[in-house]
Amino acid sequence: RDGIAGIVSRCCSLARRFSAELGAVPGVEVLNDVVLNQVLVRFDESDERTRAVIDGVQADGTCWMSGTVWHGRAAMRISVSNWMTTEADVDRSVEAIARIHRDLV
Repeated sequence: RDGIAGIVSRCCSLARRFSAELGAVPGVEVLNDVVLNQVLVRFDESDERTRAVIDGVQADGTCWMSGTVWHGRAAMRISVSNWMTTEADVDRSVEAIARIHRDLV
């Protein structure tokens, strides 16, 4: 259908934006090369910290990210798959994730 390639390209571009912005946050490790629309991140090289950030993001409600296991380690899975997602949405989500990560005790 018309426009599908553009939507896929945009979602992939936004996933790369997530990767670049989160990768610049201290204590955040991007685990995968972003070739499609998914980003896997880990916090402070710790399963416990990663799960705590995921729980915090889900409770916060700014965005929805899920947990997964990547090569035996806990990770946050970020999937960009909605045609309505904007750069501002990515920036707002990154800010929320970084704040939750920073504010965890």
